[in-house]
Amino acid sequence: MRAKLVKALIKKEFLDVLRDKKAVAMMILVPLILYPLIFFGTMAVMTAIQSGMEQHEYKVAIYHPDGVAAYDNLVAAIDEHNNPKKKDGSGEAEAVTDKINVVRTDEVWNYDKACEALQNEEIDAYVMPDSLDVDGRTKYRIVYVSSITNSSYAADILSGIMQKVNKAESERLITEAGLNVKLILEPIVIDTADIASKEQATGNILGMVLPMILIISLLMGTMYPAIDTTAGEKERGTLETILTLPVTNREIIFSKFVTVATIGIFSALLNLLSMALIGYYMVKLMGGMGVTTDSVNLGSFIPAIVVTILAVLVFSLFISAITMCITAFAKSYKEANNYITPLTLVVMLTGYIAFIPNINLDRNMALIPVANICLLIKNILSFKYDIGIIAIVLISNVIYAGLAIIFLSRIYDSEGILFDEGRSGLQLFERRSNMKKGGVPTTGDAWFIICVVFIAVLYLGSLLQLKFGLGGVLGTQLLILFIPLVVVLYTKRSVKETYKFNKTHVVNFLAGIMLICGALLLGVLLTMVTSMLFPKDAASVGGGMDTMLAGHGFLFVLTVVALAPAIAEEMLFRGFVMSAFRTRYKIVTTIILVSVIFGVYHMSIVRFFTTAFLGAALAIAAYYSKSIFPGMLMHFLNNAISVFQMYYPETFNKVFPIMADETPGGMEICVMFLTGVILTSVGIAILVIKNKGNKGNGIKKEQI
Repeated sequence: MRAKLVKALIKKEFLDVLRDKKAVAMMILVPLILYPLIFFGTMAVMTAIQSGMEQHEYKVAIYHPDGVAAYDNLVAAIDEHNNPKKKDGSGEAEAVTDKINVVRTDEVWNYDKACEALQNEEIDAYVMPDSLDVDGRTKYRIVYVSSITNSSYAADILSGIMQKVNKAESERLITEAGLNVKLILEPIVIDTADIASKEQATGNILGMVLPMILIISLLMGTMYPAIDTTAGEKERGTLETILTLPVTNREIIFSKFVTVATIGIFSALLNLLSMALIGYYMVKLMGGMGVTTDSVNLGSFIPAIVVTILAVLVFSLFISAITMCITAFAKSYKEANNYITPLTLVVMLTGYIAFIPNINLDRNMALIPVANICLLIKNILSFKYDIGIIAIVLISNVIYAGLAIIFLSRIYDSEGILFDEGRSGLQLFERRSNMKKGGVPTTGDAWFIICVVFIAVLYLGSLLQLKFGLGGVLGTQLLILFIPLVVVLYTKRSVKETYKFNKTHVVNFLAGIMLICGALLLGVLLTMVTSMLFPKDAASVGGGMDTMLAGHGFLFVLTVVALAPAIAEEMLFRGFVMSAFRTRYKIVTTIILVSVIFGVYHMSIVRFFTTAFLGAALAIAAYYSKSIFPGMLMHFLNNAISVFQMYYPETFNKVFPIMADETPGGMEICVMFLTGVILTSVGIAILVIKNKGNKGNGIKKEQI
């Protein structure tokens, strides 16, 4: 790249972003003004509440029947609560924030009368004996209304007062019996010793709060410049001018990326500075209470600060690239804001992981975006340093950012995306009268349905499975089948073209069988590798399904576990989604996207890679055969083999001896690998040769 040209482009991007006064306000004014306003506003509200509580009195009615001596003790305790004496022996009374005004009721109030008085707020609480002299004890009941604040507070105060009365009465009885009060009431003395240093305690608090603040600050800081440099430029009509200049797409993307990442880091630092000033002010404000920073060695936090800065830098690269990839699909500011909302929710919810105890940053968590940064900052502020884990977190974020930038460059290579004419938008919410018959769904519709189906399976599907067991699994497959089908029918798309309901030659079925057999062998080896990498997740896979299948016959399980997914999942992924993606993406991109989504849908780290690999084999068969039926057969066979293994293990071991050993040796692994490669290669070769010149499904595509 040409340095002078890139420098000029970066300057141009900065000027464009800073020209927008709203963006500048969000980046500078909000952190410097909003946080102090929130802080001082909260203090003012709390002061007003405290002042109101100091002047409030709670009206409590106490029924006093004859023969209950505890009444006098209760009234005396309330008087002591209302007029506490200072501990310095001066005899002066301390200020009370919540006084109890006692209304003695000698007449018998029945329960209905007490409830009526409480509901009308004539009294805040009512104390009455529930039963007298039970085992020599007196039992009192506090009646209140939890939905009325004063009543609820009065009940809590009374409960505390009566606990003191109870303790005092216990001590009196023990003393009269000539026993040691402390020995009887507290036979075991419990003491604790916190050996955490001041630095560790401070770091633990910062480790819960700081990660959340940082990632949200970075997201908010990168969101608006990302929108401005992508969708904003389309809306202003200046993108066409830039593309006509003698600059490469890489130079354009690099300049935009540097601008967004730099502004994001600057915004995050401003947020931290603002909150640090507020924290410093709070410490000074509470100096009279003994809260100071003198006992904390701030120099011990220097390594943590250095690693935190590195984490902020790499996360800025990652979040900048992701936001730009998302907003690049939008045609206007408004549309880009809609697109970025799901990302905002995901980042904010993931940021809460720092508040969750007992979640450790191991090698698995170190690969999960957003969560790895939060846990890393939390660990280093608690003085937990692991160079290997730190390296994994930083390097993985750089890799994710690099992949996002590569994808972004592909976007800027596609005129179909940059100058979208509606072929990829969300058509589902348009007027049905404006929809044209025929064709396949748009990519916007596909992404929307992917999200809807995923949410439906996650929540509604889980409820169905909890209530109906294996029948709920069938219900989940029906959700997967009918949600996209309804969309196809509503948007007037061609069912045949969308789902590839085309006749195909028997050779394609035979090639598909060879392909799935080879992919299954390679998938077994891939599962062995992932199980070693994620042993905890591997141990939990399959346990719930075995319990769910117990008591059901072979044919019913075969229908639910093999046949239903072969129809429903193929129609969704290799039908609806793949047909929509082919209108925009190259076939390689389409197969990768469909396979990754298929792997994520199964919601298991261990099964992800294997499922995605098998999904790729199914997508290849659908692409070359121009039909969904070979993929359905392949999907059915793959799941049917698992069902057959569960119900007839001895027969399975005889038919498939190569897969019988759970811990195969080196020779067995080599045989499985070579056999899998040969079968997969032959299956693909037959599909390619048989359908040469007849691939692509006849769908016009905009490539990226």
